[in-house]
Amino acid sequence: MHRVADRRIKIAAARADFLRFGHAETQSVPGVVAASWQRSFSAGVDASTSQAVFHNDLDLTGRLMRCSEPVIARLSDEMAEMPLSIVLTDYKARILSRSETDKTIGTLLDDVSLAPGFNYAEASVGTNGIGTVLESGQPLYIVGPEHFLEHLQPFACAGSPIRDPITGRVEGVLDISCLIEDASPLMHSLVRSAAHEIERNLLADRSQRQQALFEEYVRVDSRNRGAVMAIGGTVVMGNAVAQSSFSPDEQWTIQEHARYLMISPGQPVDQIELSSGKVVHVRGKRVVMGPDVAGIVVVVEIVSEPAPVPVPASRLTLPLRRHRLKKPIPADSSAILHDAESLLGKRASSGVVTALTAGAPLLVLGEAGGGKVSLLAELYRQIVPLGRSVVFGAEQLNQHGVHSAINNDLISALARPTLYIFRNIDRFTEAATAELEAFLVTREAGAGGLAVTVSQPDLQADLAAARPYTALLQHFTTSVTVAPLRHRQGDLPDIVTRVLARRAGLRPATVSAGAMRVISRYPWPGNIRQLEEALDTALLTRPVGAIQAEDLPAYCHGGAPRLLSAIEAGERDLIVGALHKADGNRMRAAESLGIARSSLYRKLKTFGITVTDS
Repeated sequence: MHRVADRRIKIAAARADFLRFGHAETQSVPGVVAASWQRSFSAGVDASTSQAVFHNDLDLTGRLMRCSEPVIARLSDEMAEMPLSIVLTDYKARILSRSETDKTIGTLLDDVSLAPGFNYAEASVGTNGIGTVLESGQPLYIVGPEHFLEHLQPFACAGSPIRDPITGRVEGVLDISCLIEDASPLMHSLVRSAAHEIERNLLADRSQRQQALFEEYVRVDSRNRGAVMAIGGTVVMGNAVAQSSFSPDEQWTIQEHARYLMISPGQPVDQIELSSGKVVHVRGKRVVMGPDVAGIVVVVEIVSEPAPVPVPASRLTLPLRRHRLKKPIPADSSAILHDAESLLGKRASSGVVTALTAGAPLLVLGEAGGGKVSLLAELYRQIVPLGRSVVFGAEQLNQHGVHSAINNDLISALARPTLYIFRNIDRFTEAATAELEAFLVTREAGAGGLAVTVSQPDLQADLAAARPYTALLQHFTTSVTVAPLRHRQGDLPDIVTRVLARRAGLRPATVSAGAMRVISRYPWPGNIRQLEEALDTALLTRPVGAIQAEDLPAYCHGGAPRLLSAIEAGERDLIVGALHKADGNRMRAAESLGIARSSLYRKLKTFGITVTDS
């Protein structure tokens, strides 16, 4: 007992020297603890004032919680006579659950924010039995003065990582915490044993999911002679036909699209074009286990293949290479999606072209600012070079009426082919909706031309509420969805080039690699319209030359999990500016802002700020 007390006194003295001088005699300090102190200091953790950050975006119904609950319940029953707490965290050190055997220990842990929702990562609260376990990747027993923060000194914590037995990835941490006077080295063995039991549950859970996926794959494969694939988590299976019919790149495209179908609403059936020019029909079946989708099994049929290119006999001895030539950007850069690289972008363009060519009324859906009108107008210009597009907004038609607007347009039309685009029909009044329906009936009766509407409704809710515009849906036989920008990452470089060409005009303006990395990481909730605004801001800072990361608006550098207030947005902008001026050095940025490094780190996490070198 005296040895333990003497050891803690030496560790406390070494910690005090470290906090005072930045270094200390570490012979009495375990190496993993000394390394953690150094990381905590470098991360800007203040030993006196740093606090855990709260998060509300936790997964409380996932596999980890499901597989841990019976183990934690058993452990709580077995340790009911000891005043301790059992804590489960995710892989980011965010506390998912806490179960205590004594109310007193629960109250004390509340005082130090060791409670559900709070983040105990080492970069936030220094050395502890959760964050340091994640940093070191090993089970640890952290007692009293080994903690970096002052207010954690009274506690002892034993933590163990929980690894996925298949992937080896750390899924979370199981921690047992109590007061120092109630601590025992046996806590270390106890928590490791419990963590291993959770890992066995994860294996059984994953095995059940994989077994269900495998059984469905075998069943579907036995009934089909074509290509069959199964995709779920890290598992990918394919029969011999799939392996021989598609190249590795084609298989990857099909697998990624199958993942998209797995989580999308509606039936998992689709037709897609691969990079080789093959068109394939994908028909899938989701494999469901309880509340979760374990995976999807798809049957892939080739609908058409590109015609082979004849090669002169004199060149047959040369190795053949296929080149896919990218179309040049048209002079009118208002076209944003028609040369899309992403599968969803290509689909939107293809669907619009098919409908416009057939002269069918077309319903176009998608989030605001996604480029729907630009897509329609440009594709119509390509299909009907002498035609024109006329756009009517909801506000205009609600005020002046559909008949009045169209009659005024017909006076100046000079009999040219016309595409009428009605924007946001879900915002039409009942009167405007009735006029538009009469217009659609007239054109369906043979008046010629096209009628196309654009909207971004919540169809399920709107149909249930019988909103006026839903009565128009019966007049459309074709609909196309323009996916939001965040789902078309492959299109971003081309879209940025087009937007910049339009916004900069004749000025020589480009985007640096660093700026493009920032653009690629941001989710763009406002879609192309927001991207245009961001590039406009950057062009004000750097009107010519290569736009750098620091030229983009501050919000592009972060992904805050909630809408910021005006004051918070201003604070975020100041922080981003200070970081850029300090070349990313957080210590100098904190000094220029007049705040502690720990405060800066908390704000970086709160605002989701990341700084990318240009």
